[in-house]
Formats: sequence, structure tokens, C-alpha cells
Amino acid sequence: MDGSRRLSQAIAEGDGISVLVEVADAVAAQAAQDQGAEGLVVRGSAGTIRESCELPVLGYGRADELGGIDAVVVDGSEPEDSLEAVIAGVHDRGLECVLRVSAEDDLEDVLELVDPEIFLLTADEVEDGQSPLERLLELLADIPAGKLAIAEFAGASHDDVVELERAGVDAVIVSSSDIGSLVGDTLPDH
Repeated sequence: MDGSRRLSQAIAEGDGISVLVEVADAVAAQAAQDQGAEGLVVRGSAGTIRESCELPVLGYGRADELGGIDAVVVDGSEPEDSLEAVIAGVHDRGLECVLRVSAEDDLEDVLELVDPEIFLLTADEVEDGQSPLERLLELLADIPAGKLAIAEFAGASHDDVVELERAGVDAVIVSSSDIGSLVGDTLPDH
């Protein structure tokens, strides 16, 4: 498999919604793999994590400072003049770019500049009375057809994940402590 497409292929090939688990160490990475996760999320280098399992790894941070990852999160709210350069740098390193958006304005601006394959939707900016789930569903409605959508949702319940799947979200990021409550109907059989 082409290393630069590991994350998108793992998500696209999964049955139902894919679960990506945020981990901090190799022990948590192995446990997530054993529980059926289809990818890992790290905030920093994935050196020892990469050595402990075969799952694709999505990293937060600067592409030139991360090691052992397959894809990197790029913030869609970056200034326009640097966003294209950041994405080009990610691609130059043979990594997939996952574009993080939390506001419709960011999404509209980004789509005028670049054509990312994977979007990471976050509910950082919820309006009064709006739940994080409602916010994610609102953002999802603006994602172009044929693109992959990952939802980042701290504390997502099984019902939240089912609702996201019904709405067309391809993957959800959960913490390693939440994966146990989501195993079953949410995760495909491996």
C-alpha cells in the first residue's frame, strides 16, 4: 500500500464508520488495535507507537517535526498565504493532509484555495443552544461529495456516533478511554 494513502484507504475500506483512537503511548496503541480501531491519532511524534502496531497514524503538529505518521492535521483557519505552503509541505513529505475545520467561513475559504481529500470536523465553535453533535452535522452538510469526513468529538456516546454515521461521517476520533463504550455496532468486525 502506498504510504501516502494509508489513512484514507483504511477509512474508505472500513465497514460503517471507522474509529480512530487518540493514544499517547505504544501500550494504548496496541490496545486500540486489539479492540478494532482502524487508525491512531497522536499529538506529536509517533516513533514508538509506530513500532507497536500496523494502523495508520494521524498526527497533530508540524509535518517537519513529526515522525512515524501517515497523515497530518492542517488547520483550515491558517492564513490564506501560508495554508497552500503548509499543505504543499505535507504532500512533499509523502503524507496525507487532513484539513481541520470548525466554522463554515473557514470551510468556504479553504475550498476556494485547495481541494483536500479528507476533512476533520470539530465542534470547537458551537453557537448558543447548539450541541457539539448539531455543530458537526451542520459542518458536514457543507463538505463536497466524494470527500472523506472525520468528526472529532470528545465524549461521543454510541448514539452520537450512530447519528454521525447516518449523516455520512466516515470516521470519528475518540479517546482511548472511550473506545470500549463504542465497540460493537460502531466498529466493524475484524
